[in-house]
Parts: sequence; structure tokens; C-alpha cells
Amino acid sequence: MNNFNPLDLYPQEELQKDLLRCAKSIGGKNYFLQLLEALRNEQTPALVAKNSTFRFPLGTVKWTKPIFREKFTLLKQLRLEHKDGNIFPKKGIKKHKSIMNLLRALKPIAFIVQPKNKKDGEGFTFHPFDIVDEKTTLINPLFEVLFFSPVYQIKKILNKKPSR
Repeated sequence: MNNFNPLDLYPQEELQKDLLRCAKSIGGKNYFLQLLEALRNEQTPALVAKNSTFRFPLGTVKWTKPIFREKFTLLKQLRLEHKDGNIFPKKGIKKHKSIMNLLRALKPIAFIVQPKNKKDGEGFTFHPFDIVDEKTTLINPLFEVLFFSPVYQIKKILNKKPSR
């Protein structure tokens, strides 16, 4: 049985701070969790929406370019295969060209999360990848949280008491 959790790759206290900051910017933890639940309840993955928009009762998530199902499928596979977090392909592997095309296609995309009511906050923006250097590309933890990780894991991180 595979118990690999991609969120374990990120420093937990830093991840919690980022998640709390993002939650506050759209109205709080409950609004953030409702966004996650709405994303998970979609029949087709929200990322492959042709209009590059996902609406939920408390706001919207928009991105700058449509993502095709093939790219989405490859990305899902990559995030679980690369247990060190680096999804940059090594020379000579079978899918080198398709992975490079995926990285080139998704790198410039920006995701904008905004609450429906401006009084709830300003919202937040993020990119799908963190480029560390020319041979290291990591999936942005916010991207992982919003579109892939189970909600119960995110609840644990959000509600974890800070260590002293």
C-alpha cells in the first residue's frame, strides 16, 4: 500500500502559515474549506474547465489559460511518481518530451482566487510550479492543496496547534 503524501515534502509550519493567510484573504478557514469541498465535488476536474474558471457559492477561481485533460492526467501521475518533489524530467527518460511540454505550458499560468464579496478579503494568486533552478521544478504547495490533496489532510494542517 502506498502512503505517500505530497504535502509531507513541505515544511508544515510554513505551509500552515500560507494556508491561513490564503484562507483569511477569502473570508476565513470555513470559506477556504468550502472552496476545497466544492472543487472535490465536481464531476470533471475543475482544472480542465474550458473557460478556465471555477465558481463556488462564495467566490471564483480563475486561471489564465485552459489546461487540457492529457496535461492534467500527466500532472496527476508526476506528482505521485516523484517522491522527492522534483518533477523536472531527467535526460533520456521515456516521457521527457511530454513532461517538458507540460512544464512549458503550465509554468506561466496564474491562478486567481477571489471571494464573491469584497468585504471578505482581497483573494490570492499563485502559480502551479516553484522553479528552484534549471533542473529542479516543484509543485507549488497551494496548487497541491487546492486541486489534489484530500480535504481531511488540509483540515489537519489548518487546525494544527503551533509548536512552541
